[in-house]
Amino acid sequence: MEQVHLLTEARTAYQEAMAVGTELRNRLDAGERTLRDLMTQLERVVSDHLGEPPLDGEKPELVKGENTKTKRQTTGTWKAFP
Repeated sequence: MEQVHLLTEARTAYQEAMAVGTELRNRLDAGERTLRDLMTQLERVVSDHLGEPPLDGEKPELVKGENTKTKRQTTGTWKAFP
């Protein structure tokens, strides 16, 4: 019976943590929606500017090219191309 007040405090702290967690999740969800909207707007502006159609949710394909680093024969050092 002496620890009943500890259980009450723990329950109150748990309820407070759950409320804070819910509020945090709501704010994160709102931020994610805003970010997605901004990215969609940016994609439209860029595609309009470049004259290319948007990707429609598809991820761009990686382009495999030549290695951008070459070893200098004379010094043995590496040079990176921009």
